[in-house]
Amino acid sequence: MSLLSSQVAEYIGKSSWIRKMFEEGAKLKAEHGTDKVCDFSLGNPDLPPPMAVKTALCEIAETIDQPFSVGYMHNAGYPAVRAKLAAEVAREQQCPVNAQDVIITCGAAGGINAFFRAVLEPGDEVLAPSPFFVEYGFYTQNFGGVFVTAPAKDLTFDLDLDALARAITPKTRVVLVNSPNNPTGAVYPRADLEALASLLAEKSAEHGRPIFLLADEPYRFLVYEGVDVPPVLPLYPYSVVVSSFSKNLSLAGERIGYLAVNPAMPEKEVLLGGLTLTNRILGFVNAPALAQQVLEKALGYGVDASIYASRRAAMAEVLRETGYTFQMPKGAFYFFPQAPGGDDVAFCRVLAENLVLAVPGSGFGRPGYFRLAFCVGEEVIRRSREGFAKARAAFA
Repeated sequence: MSLLSSQVAEYIGKSSWIRKMFEEGAKLKAEHGTDKVCDFSLGNPDLPPPMAVKTALCEIAETIDQPFSVGYMHNAGYPAVRAKLAAEVAREQQCPVNAQDVIITCGAAGGINAFFRAVLEPGDEVLAPSPFFVEYGFYTQNFGGVFVTAPAKDLTFDLDLDALARAITPKTRVVLVNSPNNPTGAVYPRADLEALASLLAEKSAEHGRPIFLLADEPYRFLVYEGVDVPPVLPLYPYSVVVSSFSKNLSLAGERIGYLAVNPAMPEKEVLLGGLTLTNRILGFVNAPALAQQVLEKALGYGVDASIYASRRAAMAEVLRETGYTFQMPKGAFYFFPQAPGGDDVAFCRVLAENLVLAVPGSGFGRPGYFRLAFCVGEEVIRRSREGFAKARAAFA
């Protein structure tokens, strides 16, 4: 007799490759020593939060004895935090955004789940380019949706508009894009996003209901060589932005993020009311009070992105010198090289034997590649050269 639902049992059976490799890394570190293993499996930022976070925590500690200082608040978040966040989103998205257009959530994951709960009927489809963040499919299925993918272009991983157009059906309810992208580091240019917006407007009219464009943007802050991350909200009325402060403030464990609804969306109040409700009934109730208070004081600050730029250069040097084929990431902190021999799972096993941990591209819906998270010290990256060279030689 099973204690689990068949769906969850199936999920465990094909659980995240990221976590599998992370757990493999723990075993290897116990056996060989932490300083011998080069772990690029998990996108867990190692940089400390900016000093503004520490200052905020000290200031908050002085007020913790006041009534309701960490009590319940409006489900959408503290009004002052929403107002300050709306101003920041308006700057990034290059359009007016007001406090009432923003819902503060338990990270981007909480935001996506609240959004899907609000808009999906059983059988509705969520369409995303592949490769994609591994948990999108699980979030979709949480609410009876069907996760559908359309391949991005080879190697560059730019949007393939023709593939997306072919994948849209009358059941398509959401198109989910992630730029800068995890796992590829691709940043979608404005022309591609404009073309996608036109496609969604056409298909929405054809199918008689709006298709939402949901932009997942936790890496917006992290781009290289002057690359621009185009705003999504001005391009399409039924657009929504979801993001978090896991990466730019190095607060991955604090679970603080937001949903921003296009202020020009017809009947946006209906969606905002639904999101406020789903944020509560999914059990989040509201985003953590302390994290919201930190955000109010630390918004606008960030980690030193130049450190990631140096690590990117070091990772590219190692891969280039050891004979790998890859595209330089335009943003985020991931490389997504081709797997020598074509079998990404087999190749990652050989890498692990050489004390280098990577995640097979199959886990992101794109076999034949593997992901490297370079949010680790530069000394780890340079130390990995020998392991990469040996693994590459095994598939020569």
